[in-house]
Amino acid sequence: MEQISKSKNIFSKIRKSNMTSMGIILVVLIFIASIFSPYFLDPYNLQSLVRDIAFIGIIAIAQSCLMLIGELDLSVGKIAAFSGVIGGMLMVNLSLNPYLVLVICLIIGAVLGGINGFLTTKLNLNSIIVTIGMTGVYGGLTLVITQGKAITNIPERIHFLGQGSVLGFPIPFIIMILILVFVIFVVKFTKLGRYIYAIGNNVEAAKILGIKVNTIRVTLFVFVGILCAVAGMLMVARLGSAQPSIGDMWQLNSIAAAVIGGIALTGGLGNPFGAVIGASIITIIQNMIVLFGVSSYWQTAVSGIIVILAISFQSISLMLRERKKRKRNIAA
Repeated sequence: MEQISKSKNIFSKIRKSNMTSMGIILVVLIFIASIFSPYFLDPYNLQSLVRDIAFIGIIAIAQSCLMLIGELDLSVGKIAAFSGVIGGMLMVNLSLNPYLVLVICLIIGAVLGGINGFLTTKLNLNSIIVTIGMTGVYGGLTLVITQGKAITNIPERIHFLGQGSVLGFPIPFIIMILILVFVIFVVKFTKLGRYIYAIGNNVEAAKILGIKVNTIRVTLFVFVGILCAVAGMLMVARLGSAQPSIGDMWQLNSIAAAVIGGIALTGGLGNPFGAVIGASIITIIQNMIVLFGVSSYWQTAVSGIIVILAISFQSISLMLRERKKRKRNIAA
């Protein structure tokens, strides 16, 4: 009994200081990687690592916004790929100005996200089911348009968005930080942010309070679509080509990053900053797999294992919290 009690206390403490514990895990991973691989702290590897964190981080921030209201979008990678492919075609085939194309792609991302939101809210469908279906639709359209081939000869003047750096920080990372600051400001210091947490905690109560639940849900799906388009176009700029395979693992990694960072799948709990910490942890683990000479195919398996472990840990933590609440209520 004493051991069980100690275990409960440990889980409770970790849950209450999730950000601190994730920060410690991140530092430990960096330490282990730097000790066992002489290449980890190499400037080129660090640049590449931070750039990779940015892409997963942007999508994880987007996913965390939906998770705060108890929704999920499993089509994030395909929205990014579709937006990137359309952008590549507009720049290469029609020779449109790359910056005009960026705006067009953001609109495309917003429309695709809006479709997900419309189907989820207006037809009262489960967001997981909707976005699984739309993954097939968006992914299929991408393959139809490209015939499965990459679009090359992307204008060089846009390459710096994916490949360039400012003061040693990759531009995608800087963009991720700007997005993170904006999202944290909204969820923590605005009325919309309070509404988001209210919806996540209790949808029916939010409706009674007069909150336009469906409007906010659709708005967040649109915002997610925009961020997916941003990530997709940044990846096109990084690769110098628009590939249909862009974002293939982003849906899994974004969910894993958000859950690791303390965002509750049930909604109403967590901070988007935690999703970025989670993205950093996942990216470092994937980088370690490559540096340690393990087959890159293990990255998919590891991502899946991380999701299961993170969800299991979160479930155990919530279960212990609910049990503690019941005991408190009985004692009262």
